[in-house]
Amino acid sequence: VQLQAFGGGLVQAGDSLRLSCAASGRTDNVPWMAWFRQAPGKERESVASISRRVGVTYYADSVLGRFTISRDNAKDTVYLQMNSLKAEDTAVYYCTAGRVSLPDYWGQGTLVTVSS
Repeated sequence: VQLQAFGGGLVQAGDSLRLSCAASGRTDNVPWMAWFRQAPGKERESVASISRRVGVTYYADSVLGRFTISRDNAKDTVYLQMNSLKAEDTAVYYCTAGRVSLPDYWGQGTLVTVSS
């Protein structure tokens, strides 16, 4: 499975941004897709996950109510809508696929920078 993420950039606090992740390859064997992020000097953390078949979602407490993960299985694409962005959301965001807490596949990161 190959993953390609799009949509990072520089925004101001309070703005919105949408990340997209296009998957290709044997995606029919992938039960979950997710977004992780890694901020400077911090460990990588799970942000949001979605099951490909049923659409069950999980969110980190820090983004609950502000971020929404969604999927379009016909396009093999997962989205992360990020609203009310904060400076602490600044990180490299990674699209992943596979198991919910231990992904098997990782895409290249896309940098999100939120200026305060």
